[in-house]
Amino acid sequence: MQIVAFKASQLCLHMGVAFVVTYAFTGSLAVGGVAAIVEPICNVTLMPMHDRLWERYRKSRLAV
Repeated sequence: MQIVAFKASQLCLHMGVAFVVTYAFTGSLAVGGVAAIVEPICNVTLMPMHDRLWERYRKSRLAV
């Protein structure tokens, strides 16, 4: 249950930051709302690829 709470708080933080930053730049609630939805989706999609690339890099550095 603690992991679920942790992940939920991370999601809320990502969404909140995306909304506040976008709203601050545009002054638009709608654009801020869209950014709050799109940004976490991009993170969920791209972070595993990023982690795999870094793991591959780390392994290649250890092999040398």
